[in-house]
Amino acid sequence: MFYRWLSTVRRQSTHPAWQKWPSARSSTSAAQAHSVALPAQARVVICGGGIMGTSVAYHLSKMGWKDIILLEQGRLAAGSTRFCAGILSTARHLTIEQKMADYSNKLYQQLEQETGIQTGYVRTGSISLAQTQDRLISLKRINSRLNVIGIPSEIISPKTVAELHPLLNVHDLVGALHVPEDAVVSSADVALALASAASQNGVQIYDRTSVLHVMVKKGQVTGVETDKGQIECQYFVNCAGQWAYELGLSNEEPVSIPLHACEHFYLLTRPWESPLPSSTPTVVDADGRIYIRNWQGGILSGGFEKNPKPIFTEGKNQLEIQNLQEDWDHFEPLLSSLLRRMPRLETLEIMKLVNCPETFTPDMRCIMGESPIVQGYFVLAGMNSAGLSFGGGAGRYLAEWMVHGYPSENVWELDLKRFGALQSSRTFLRHRVMEVMPLIYDLKVPRWDFQTGRQLRTSPLYDRLDAQGARWMEKHGFERPKYFVPPDKDLLALEQSKTFYKPDWFDIVESEVKCCKEAVCVIDMSSFTKFEITTTGDQGFEVLQYLFSNDLDVPVGHIVHTGMLNEGGGYENDCSIARLTKRSFFMISPTDQQVHCWAWLKKLLPKDSSLSVEDVTWKYTALNLIGPRAVDVLSELSYAPMSPDHFPSLFCKEMSVGYANGIRVMSMTHTGEPGFMLYIPIEYALHVYNEVMSVGQKYGIRNAGYYALRSLRIEKFFAFWGQDLNTLTTPLECGRESRVKLEKGMDFIGRDALLQQKQNGVYKRFTMFILDDHDTDLDLWPWWGEPIYRNGQYVGQTTSSAYSYTLERHVCLGFVHNYSEDTGEEQVVTSDFINRGEYEIDIAGHRFQAKAKLYPVTSLFTHKRRKDDVELSDLHGK
Repeated sequence: MFYRWLSTVRRQSTHPAWQKWPSARSSTSAAQAHSVALPAQARVVICGGGIMGTSVAYHLSKMGWKDIILLEQGRLAAGSTRFCAGILSTARHLTIEQKMADYSNKLYQQLEQETGIQTGYVRTGSISLAQTQDRLISLKRINSRLNVIGIPSEIISPKTVAELHPLLNVHDLVGALHVPEDAVVSSADVALALASAASQNGVQIYDRTSVLHVMVKKGQVTGVETDKGQIECQYFVNCAGQWAYELGLSNEEPVSIPLHACEHFYLLTRPWESPLPSSTPTVVDADGRIYIRNWQGGILSGGFEKNPKPIFTEGKNQLEIQNLQEDWDHFEPLLSSLLRRMPRLETLEIMKLVNCPETFTPDMRCIMGESPIVQGYFVLAGMNSAGLSFGGGAGRYLAEWMVHGYPSENVWELDLKRFGALQSSRTFLRHRVMEVMPLIYDLKVPRWDFQTGRQLRTSPLYDRLDAQGARWMEKHGFERPKYFVPPDKDLLALEQSKTFYKPDWFDIVESEVKCCKEAVCVIDMSSFTKFEITTTGDQGFEVLQYLFSNDLDVPVGHIVHTGMLNEGGGYENDCSIARLTKRSFFMISPTDQQVHCWAWLKKLLPKDSSLSVEDVTWKYTALNLIGPRAVDVLSELSYAPMSPDHFPSLFCKEMSVGYANGIRVMSMTHTGEPGFMLYIPIEYALHVYNEVMSVGQKYGIRNAGYYALRSLRIEKFFAFWGQDLNTLTTPLECGRESRVKLEKGMDFIGRDALLQQKQNGVYKRFTMFILDDHDTDLDLWPWWGEPIYRNGQYVGQTTSSAYSYTLERHVCLGFVHNYSEDTGEEQVVTSDFINRGEYEIDIAGHRFQAKAKLYPVTSLFTHKRRKDDVELSDLHGK
């Protein structure tokens, strides 16, 4: 039956009706005639007349900016925007993506009234199908997050699915997610409406004008050169879609924008005899890898196949996107899946198989923000086939970023600076997007890792650790050990285990944690970002004091935990700084801070500063020796006393370890456990590791990984930047008043905001939660992003979590807000407010009771106890 229908489809492909795909319409009211001369100057030049470029122009003009020019190399909305399937879905895994899609939905709904341009907006609702229990769990997690940010949604039965969409075959379903306010829209018309509104607000729009390259002077945008002349400008916004990568590289100072295009297919049918109502819900069958929507009384259906076809690896493609060559053989698995889901489709005549380019990024998240290399160069691209859903919200956040210096939401997960130039290799991108595109519909279980583009950045110890059973995860391109598989374990089974429940590595990590508590473990932490900062005079040191929130004027050899804050008091970086000499410092930051931190320092350092900053991440291998016997191992290797009396906490000293000299030894572990960090020049790395492991044998030494580290740091209530801390989190909100020099009378970035906050009180508070009625073996595990309820009212989300092998319970960290029950507005969060509440953590729709703590729970357990015997007491005065 299927093959007979497919052969019919192929015969139809020669029919003239196949050519009836609507082209993007020129907007004479929005786009200037291409013969008009360009202005010589502007404040902002935006490249790209698709939904991203027009959204940025619209929002900048709404925020009051003038002298904005938008340039489009072809016609407005004639790129991938024209071929967009037109589905607006808020059912996303990331909260920031849910918020962007929700804003887009509300914006597109009112655009027609604002501009008079019909956008084809129809509120259809959406149904996300689940063929397996694991998929249903994933949808339940999404449902929990949608509800708490005000987006109506519910988990429904297969019977209800059939009622909402009678044409669907539901016999193999276990449930679905229904989002009634999702919509369909004409993406090209939305872009034209945005352009029209922007034009009415003073934005000048020129089509058929190509940007050749961006002019840069001293790391700052100065203008653009087009095929019609030059325009001087302060800001440039790259919204060039699939051309964004090439355009970024064409600058005098190249900007790395890691994305790559793949072919994307969907088919269009003629209307049914009784045309589908316009309100028919859109359908996402992720297990079948397809999506379906109503299209002019028939259907539009495409999907994300397992074997995608990357295109244009060699460089630029055509000026305007045309329908690429059809490939029915390639589309056949999706077609087969579609027929299983909608058997009556066999009676319908196919009009067209659309094949168009879509751009994808290395981590399935879009790219936005300012370039770390060129100030004033902003990017909004790489939408991973969700450009329509994200367009309105992403354009708004980028406009806020440009106008105010930061967006109103934490967008670190989407920030261009999460990537380094190393992730822009054409080969890397081509291979990675072949993995990414199928992953869009693959099941998102916790702690999965990309398989392509690996072993890009490795420690000198990589081969040694790999031979000892290391299983690897990747962060910012750097390979890091997750845990070490003992010889008697099945390596293959562990690698393939994916679950929302208790993972197969549970016992392995438990033994590593136990060794950290009772003996000594070694964790290779070479991926941490490392900078050396030197100053030639007092003026340079004053600049440092202004850049960092804690007092760096400590004796040589001491370590300071500090932040680099923005004007709002939020964390741009969370780091540790060791004072090596009177005028030199060693800074350690999180792995994914390498580009972001460098850009922040570069942006703020005076041009004539006597400070010099060098990224020395690659120069040092970092070994973390954790455990009570670490002092014995190092004492024996260095022939120097390492006890607290001789080597106090938060102290740094260069010393010999084995035969190697110049090892920077620090009495800290990033976990709260006793031990040391060793920063070793890479040429000595193998020697020092061998010596440590050899001497440590008598003390029970073993390798450990980042999963053990996570468990240790979370049970000690240690916050990590990028997970718990971000640019909208202040030290006062996470109990770090002691890391800020507020009382010392010294100025630093963010001081005024913190003083104001100290006077007014904080509106969110970092809190630890210990799950009470949670069964580790049988219940779903918390990971991150779970809603937190206080006395039945939503108050926040978890930011990270881990199983505490010491407490024998799950520990979640997250921020608690105080929302007024009457107005919904935020109010001050006091310690009393935290302590008097009854809390629950929502894991995929099931709420578990939890105890809230503002201080770390004592971890002085020398023997395992039964859960009901464990007394959870506070360590006040931490």
